[in-house]
Amino acid sequence: MPATQLDLRGLAAEQPPSRRHVASVVDDAEEVRVLGPVPALAAVLARLWRRDRLPAVPVAWEPADDAASRGLARALGVGSGAERELPLVRDDHGGVLLWHGRVTAFGAPRRPLARRLGAQAYNDDQRVANGPVTRIDVRPDWTAVDRISVAVVTLPLRPVRRTTGRALQVASAPAQVTRDGVPFDREVTKWTWYGDDRVRWLLRP
Repeated sequence: MPATQLDLRGLAAEQPPSRRHVASVVDDAEEVRVLGPVPALAAVLARLWRRDRLPAVPVAWEPADDAASRGLARALGVGSGAERELPLVRDDHGGVLLWHGRVTAFGAPRRPLARRLGAQAYNDDQRVANGPVTRIDVRPDWTAVDRISVAVVTLPLRPVRRTTGRALQVASAPAQVTRDGVPFDREVTKWTWYGDDRVRWLLRP
């Protein structure tokens, strides 16, 4: 049976697809082929996970031509001709992270240096933030299994603290979280990203 195709090439790189539309295409599929940017692939994987259909439903991806999609495609080996079983980074708000996550102060003050928030953050058992920070960046490490890379920026032009581990837990003043370019729809004061060792997904060439 041919793969069910979800064509989201018209989706902007920072725009989430309609959950209802994704569900209508994915829920009964035996195999899915996704066309579009990173948020399209992320939405499909999140839906399959919620339906407890990973890794039973293989996923193929034809990336869009934006920087994030090109970068993720290289990291995943899209186009290499090899089928891969891959880990999945999830969060405690029902989403997945494929390329880049960010935590910043909620709101938009005029002065860039004012965009700081008080935060305490742990990467596994390492405390990586304990006070005002400009941002926290997170990326799945596709060279490893169930591992993320964390970068904490306290001030522009200051050294960046970099760590790796399985999970990042953040408690902070009201924050804006961005997942793969898509802003979360409300402010948060707690957030967790983690490599879920119970979940794998199958990438088809």
